[in-house]
Parts: sequence; C-alpha cells; structure tokens
Amino acid sequence: MTEPARGAALGTTLSADDLHLFNEGTHSRLYAKLGAHAATEAGVEGVRFAVWAPNAERVSVVGDFNGWRAGAHPLQGVGVSGIWAGFVAGVAQGALYKYAIATRGGGTVGRADPFAFRAEPEPGTASVVWDLAYGWDDGAWMAGRARRNAHNAPIAVYELHLGSWMRVPEDGHRSLSYRELADRLTDYVADMGFTHVEFMPLMEHPFYGSWGYQVTGYFAATGRYGTPQDLMYLVDALHRRGIGVIFDWVPSHFPADEHALARFDGTHLFEHADPRRGHHPDWDSSIFNYGRHEVRGFLLSSAMFWLDVFHADGLRVDAVASMLYRDYSRKPGEWEPNEFGGRENLEAVQFIRQLAETVYAAHPDVQLIAEESTAWPWVSRPTDVGGLGFGLKWDMGWMHDTLQYFAHAPEHRRYHHGLLTFRGLYAFSEQFMLALSHDEVVHGKGSLLNRMPGDLWQQFANLRLLLAYQYLLPGKKLLFMGDEFGQRGEWNHDGALEWELLAHAEHRGVQALVRALNALYRAQAALYSTDHDPAGFEWVDADDREQSTLSLLRCDATGTEALLAVCNFTPVPRMRFRVGVSEPGAWVEVLNTDATGYGGSGQGNPAELRSAPVPAHGRPHSLELTLPPLAAIALRRTATS
Repeated sequence: MTEPARGAALGTTLSADDLHLFNEGTHSRLYAKLGAHAATEAGVEGVRFAVWAPNAERVSVVGDFNGWRAGAHPLQGVGVSGIWAGFVAGVAQGALYKYAIATRGGGTVGRADPFAFRAEPEPGTASVVWDLAYGWDDGAWMAGRARRNAHNAPIAVYELHLGSWMRVPEDGHRSLSYRELADRLTDYVADMGFTHVEFMPLMEHPFYGSWGYQVTGYFAATGRYGTPQDLMYLVDALHRRGIGVIFDWVPSHFPADEHALARFDGTHLFEHADPRRGHHPDWDSSIFNYGRHEVRGFLLSSAMFWLDVFHADGLRVDAVASMLYRDYSRKPGEWEPNEFGGRENLEAVQFIRQLAETVYAAHPDVQLIAEESTAWPWVSRPTDVGGLGFGLKWDMGWMHDTLQYFAHAPEHRRYHHGLLTFRGLYAFSEQFMLALSHDEVVHGKGSLLNRMPGDLWQQFANLRLLLAYQYLLPGKKLLFMGDEFGQRGEWNHDGALEWELLAHAEHRGVQALVRALNALYRAQAALYSTDHDPAGFEWVDADDREQSTLSLLRCDATGTEALLAVCNFTPVPRMRFRVGVSEPGAWVEVLNTDATGYGGSGQGNPAELRSAPVPAHGRPHSLELTLPPLAAIALRRTATS
C-alpha cells in the first residue's frame, strides 16, 4: 500500500452524531474527539488533530516535526461544523505543536490546542502530544465513594495550593512534585484526619501568581509538578488511603493570553464580543459566551474530563456569582440587561443547570460545590425543582460574619452577638459547607492567627475557639492549609508553609486540636449525619449576649441529644454555668479547647457530669458546668444515662 501523503486528511473519529451533539452544545466528552490523539491510518502511525475554528480561512498544524511551517500539514473542514481535522503521519508522543489559523482579516495566528492534554513548560506556549494511559489502583475507593461523598457523611476538606504547601530548601527551594506529594501529603492528611483534599486549580495556567485561577489549559494538568500520569498517581495514592479529591474548576473566565482561547480564530469565539458581557473588570480576563452551544460543550467536556480521566470526587466551581449576574462588579452603564430587563445572566444559569444534570447523570457519587456569595435561591437544590443543581454551597456569609465577630475585642463582642446567631435564620436553606478558605489569608488580611485580638495566649485561644466553633455547627467543613497549625504569616504562594512553627508548643497545640476535631467529627454521627436537616440542630441558648456565650445541641438522625456544645467568646471563666437539657442522665466532656494539650489553661469539667432536676433554658433538667475562657466544650450523653 502506498503511504499517504503527510498531512492528508484521512478521516476523523468524528461521527455524524458527534457533530450534531457538538453543534447543539450537548456533547460532554469532546476531549475524546477534538485535540491530538495517536492514531493509525492505513497502517501508518501518527496523530489525528481536530480543532474548532469556524471563522478561519485555513488551518494547519505546525510543530517541531515540520519546522513550525504554516501550511505544511493543512487540516480540512468537517462539513459545516466549524471543525478542522486531519492526520499527520510520524508524529509521536512528546511532539510540540500549535494550530496556524489563517483569519478572515488576512493574518495568521498561532494558537495552542484548547483540548491539549499537556502544555509546553513556560516560557513556551505550545501544546504537547500526550496520551493519558494509566493503570489505576483505586477500585475499592471508586466502588464505595458514594457513601464518602454523601450528604449524611463526614466531609472535612483540607484545601491546599500544591506549589506552596511544602518546598525543598536544599534543591533551590523548589515545590514538591506530584509523586513526592503522593507520600508526604497523603501521610499528613491521613494523620490529621481530613476526609478530602481540595486542590486549588491544577489546570495549566501561564501565570503562577494567579494561583491557577487564570486557566489556559482546560484539559491539561499543569506541568509544573510533573506529567498528567504523575497527577493521577497522586490522586490514586490519596484514594488508596481513603481520602477524596476535589479539584477547583474555573468556568467563569479565562485570561487573554495571545496563545490561548482569546480571539481564537481571529474572532470572539469562546468569549462575548461585547465588553459589557465579555470582559471581566476585576481580573482583566475574558468571560465565556454561555449562549454559544459549542462553548457550553467545551466547558461540559472539561468538567467531565477531570471526573472521568483523573477520578476526581468533586469539582468546586469558582466564582459562581460572577457568572450569575450581568452587573457583577460593574457600575451602571457598564452592563447590558437580559431580554427581560433583569440583571440575571440567563445563559449562564442554563449552562450551570446543564452542567449539574450532565455531571450527576454520569457520576451520581461526586459533589459539585459552588463558591457563591449572594442570596441566589436554591443554589444547592435539584434543577427539576428550580434549583441550580449543585450538591453543596460554600456559606460565604458565615465565613464573613464569623471572622468579623472574632476581630472584635472580647469586651465588645456582646454588641455584635447577632453576627453569630444570624446564620440560624438561613442555615438550612441550602446544603452548606463552612469554609475558612485561602481567600481569608491573602491580600493584606493576614493569617487567621494574626487576625485574632489580644495577647499571644488570647490569639491562640481565639483561634482554637474559632476552629471548634466551625466543627460544632451544621455544615461540611473546609480549612485552608496552614490554618491547622496556626500559620503566623499571611499565605505567600512563592514560599512554603511555616512548618518550622511546629517547634513551638502553641502551634503543636493547634495542630493537635484540629486532629482531635477531625476524629470527634468522624466519630460522632450527630456532627455530620444531619448537617442539612433542621431536626439535627437546636439552640439551647442563643441570647446570652451579655456573657458572650452560645449553647447548642447536635442530634443524629434518631433525634437523640447526642452532643451538647457550649462556647465562651470571652477570656472570663464561667463557673457553675448552667445549661438546660431535656432528659436526666450523665454527660461526659469529649472536647475542651482549653485543655493543656492544646495550649490552654486546663480548666474543665470532671469525668462525668449528672444533670439535676433544675429547669433552665426551657428544659426541665440542667447541667452545671465550668466554662473555660475563650473556649468551646462539647459533652456527649453517655449510653448508661
């Protein structure tokens, strides 16, 4: 058989159904059809390329295999789909390439492949031909993860920026690789008792200082820490230790770098042409055109890619509020109302609902998590009842109000008590996750520890109280790296966490407390099984503003009074502090953030406390407690009560 001419279009794997689904915006696995894929055509090995560039005059593949000569390997248009495709013989894994796109304006632009699985290391901007073969060993996790991700399961997430979690001082202060993290990170997270990790975006991004939120490679794991298979190895290692993996994902905007998505074929293809809808003023980036079918398919396929190929257990969707509103961060006159005169971005709402339906149809055992900061209703309710379809929503209001409360000196907190109790009005309106995230320790805000008022002892006591308060309230948990041991400095992406602080007892005490909180959280069903059920939570006393205390009950699905929590937000110890309970019996202290092992003063309660028939807080019985300074305690009703 005669060898076909190099660059000849020998057909593609794109079927008529693929093209139909692509053009109607419902194809959710385009990563298997577009991009660069090893193939054999007529007995010849090479790579099949396919790219969407509907407004191009001509498209060719250029790379290190043809001297980067435009036109050397032309692609052919595929019907009226806007896709250009073709086979190039002799191209192998590791080859660098781009698309040379002749625009209707008469010029030629070079673009990286939107569907590339790997990108050239910076400062290069080419794509890399790469396969994704990997032998997974996480079958047991995948088979059972539905119960690990369920709404009635304990979910305590450790959020981290991979490049600055830990570095290697003796090797140029470099970041750890994916494979190095597979041992160190997995051991640490398992020891600390977190159930999941959440990686700030690991999709390829040209500017490291964006922390990954300026994505150019929606199908490419960043090569800063290794190959795609190395990242798979890290996910595999976490899964084998029973730890779930959540990826941050950014469908809200993308950077305007010339080699990437912006004006891809010489026109506004992925983004809106009108800057009132296509330019993001906060981040100087481009906003996806959610009304364009093919763009929706691109984003749907990206979401599915990380779930299908990298075995992600969830996606935390960044900046949802900026997607929902046309006037987000814009002044009057800088935005265009929708067809009904409103501020809602109806196309984005449609896309989000389509995303949720697509993801949960294919992977009902994962979680889609919304970072959404407004009062948009039913963010975490199913689409068939009018919701957006997310599984969980970050409670941004709780994070803001709680940190604002803790910033006040204890003697002034009684004037701001409502910041703590306001959440009771909406706590079960969504399926919430309580997050103390990276956003709270950057941009001059300082670390959580440094934001606490008082002397050194009070700062640590306040931090321990804050962390326990988070774990005692209804809602899944998320804690940013470094907060678990009282990082002193504000997070710096160019450095590493201040691990050296663990030489000091105070920091080891915070770390020990977080370890104990995770253990208690996972052991007590009352703390997680009814997170989204108002029957599982009850204020005992939410009105003690004069003493700045809160008392609450957490119950399991049976309604049993399983855990009583009391918080003292002042440095004044409360002796003989009476708290009402409904039934007579014995209670034992299972948490005390003032314990000496955590760096506290050691005030607390005896091994067992018995209630007395003294009414309090509308209940016929009560306990008399010692309430330590700037501390939270939790008591469990004993089985022999």
